[in-house]
Amino acid sequence: MARFIVVVLDGFGVGEMPDVAMVRPFDCGANTAAKLLNHFPLKRLPTLEELGLINLVPGTNSIMAQSSAANYGMAQLAHFGGDTFMGHQEIMGTLPQKPLEAPFQQVIAQIEDALSTAGIKHQRVWRDELAALVVEDAVFIGDNLEADLGQVYNLCANFDQISFERVKQIAEVVRGANHAGRNIVFGGHVGNFEQITNAIETRNDPSGTPAFIGTNTPDTGVYEHGFEVVHLGYGVDRFTQVPHLLKQQNVDTWLYGKVADIVQNPEGTSYCSVVDTDSLFSLLVADLSRFDDGFFCLNVQETDLSGHQQDPRQYWKVLERADRGINQVLEMMNAEDMLIVMADHGNDPFIGHSRHTREQVPLMLVKQGIEGRYLGLRSSLADVGASVTDFFGAKAPQSGCSFINVLQD
Repeated sequence: MARFIVVVLDGFGVGEMPDVAMVRPFDCGANTAAKLLNHFPLKRLPTLEELGLINLVPGTNSIMAQSSAANYGMAQLAHFGGDTFMGHQEIMGTLPQKPLEAPFQQVIAQIEDALSTAGIKHQRVWRDELAALVVEDAVFIGDNLEADLGQVYNLCANFDQISFERVKQIAEVVRGANHAGRNIVFGGHVGNFEQITNAIETRNDPSGTPAFIGTNTPDTGVYEHGFEVVHLGYGVDRFTQVPHLLKQQNVDTWLYGKVADIVQNPEGTSYCSVVDTDSLFSLLVADLSRFDDGFFCLNVQETDLSGHQQDPRQYWKVLERADRGINQVLEMMNAEDMLIVMADHGNDPFIGHSRHTREQVPLMLVKQGIEGRYLGLRSSLADVGASVTDFFGAKAPQSGCSFINVLQD
């Protein structure tokens, strides 16, 4: 029996993508790992050092050294931008498609048509001459005002009036009628729907004209009682992703932390809404002590949160905790198991802005009896998903090229 384990250090990139100057000039010079190593030159991450971290970012001032026994490589982002949600869909084998970037105003009519065709009651609500939608008197649909404007639409519901299952049915209709990168479907028990509509706000486009309409989500109260959420990505088909394909081979999947929040895994085990790094590794280690077969994927979100806060000291503290957690995983592994430590994008805490940075990501691989292999520069994070299905003899996902043959050679 064998286990394939993936640990994603969220936001721990190893250098800007080649297209950054053209598509994201504000990310020029990004290198999350190298800058942290230079900022803390006398500190060690012994497990990551052993796994080949310095092989990936040579030339720093770190006292850590390269590892001749390490199996390592890098992967580029096939998704547009640098997004945790799409990064993890890509890891699971999805071929990213270029999403629409537009205010909700540009798609409201086609969403209304889809709702009407499905026989779903809806009406418009207005602020500053901008329209959003209210569906079945219980669900508000409009722009997400927290993400980059125009990239995400929200469906915000009052579960005192409508069930989450019904909201998800409505969301499938809405998802099919727009090409935005993500539709986030969520809600809570807020009593009166007016608490949601009272939180409606608008935002201006760069010219100063009102263009975006949504809710100030914390003000809706949905987080306070019975909050539930699901993320629906553009072009994401769970039936072509790793968890479903493994299940067809009777291989189970365990997801931990943010990956559990954003990757659909109805046939497996998902530990949702867990953020604390030590707690995540405790859950993983406990499961590894109980199960000797399956796919296990953990997201260390606190690295990414430290990047958003532009706090290198906190970032390093999280890396130290993750380093100890990865060492615990190594101690649990047997001769058949495989471990990948990677990232999903960058989040350079020195770059001068608090957003993700579009960076290549590390691939550090551990399997007993295999040493010193170079995995190459992979063109997509989906190569990890393709390697997982290859490892278990399952059908290949939608995208990706397995690197298992590199190990066999």
